[in-house]
Amino acid sequence: MRILVTGASGFLASHLIRALQKRGHAVSALVLPSSDTTLLGQAGAEIHTGDVRLPDTLTGAMREVDAVFHLAAAIGVRRPLREYHAVNVTGTENVCRAAQTADVKRLVHVSSTSVYEQGLGVPLDETAALAPPPDPYALTKAAGDRLVQRLIAEEQLPASIVRTTTIFGPGDELNFGRIAHRLLAGTSIVIGSGSNRVPVASVDDVVQGLLLVLEHEAAGEIYNITDDRCPTQAELLREIADQLGARMPRIHVPYGLVYGTAYLAERLAQATRSEHAAVTRFGVLLYGADNRFSIDKARHGLGYEPRVSLQQLVSATAEWYRGRTASLESSGYPAAPPTGAAS
Repeated sequence: MRILVTGASGFLASHLIRALQKRGHAVSALVLPSSDTTLLGQAGAEIHTGDVRLPDTLTGAMREVDAVFHLAAAIGVRRPLREYHAVNVTGTENVCRAAQTADVKRLVHVSSTSVYEQGLGVPLDETAALAPPPDPYALTKAAGDRLVQRLIAEEQLPASIVRTTTIFGPGDELNFGRIAHRLLAGTSIVIGSGSNRVPVASVDDVVQGLLLVLEHEAAGEIYNITDDRCPTQAELLREIADQLGARMPRIHVPYGLVYGTAYLAERLAQATRSEHAAVTRFGVLLYGADNRFSIDKARHGLGYEPRVSLQQLVSATAEWYRGRTASLESSGYPAAPPTGAAS
């Protein structure tokens, strides 16, 4: 099959593209004009420059495509809600409409478990209501999720929806990179007691799930694709600290205090028009609240099963992080905390 991957310069996409090619699929990659396409070109992907916000730029990329993985999203940047909406909602509709026009047979829309209410402390399955926290990313991912559901129900869009959690793996600057930087800098804290569960998934396991969804005959389904062997916040921090040779943070700060501080940090970033708040309420919810998600539907319906242990996952990602840091330092660049972007 010829498969188009949107947001192809991103972390998850890079792993997915390699896996698709190993299975013999021809891959087309949709990237922003400003993206570095060196690695995609070396991998033999057919590169299309475009922008999901601009429908006319999608036509050529969709030509003679059998399936689409829609990964492009605005994430990790602190910009107005309308800018998130333009990518995560309008952009998603543009991709779906272009796929319909091109008569694409399958579309897999990558959503997020942030569309659910956070911190409930019980495993949420795919029937749980969408009740995202007040964060531009979560709100617009939920809106994009609802949009795809509507197109499936009303227009028979041959799509499936995958909701993922925090993903770790080599190349992950957004999630692992931030935690690692703070641990090595000695600025990391434990939110509350640290006993809350934090769902993290291996990029290899998520890719496995995406491929199973693509190969499943029935479209129109929604699947949580993550790892339900959730470590506690303290276990996660300890494993990363051990792998990096850093100290486990000793300072515990009450959850409510951290959440309130995040609110003030967001207001300050807004007032100063900064793209990045020092801490966000969404980040506090992800790592400080007790979040769990059921994968029973994917397990029983697709044969999906997480295979990578926490130790294996952190070890592989830490090895990449050390290599990245050493490369930056040898090039004269500071190993600054990574920032997110729209892909």
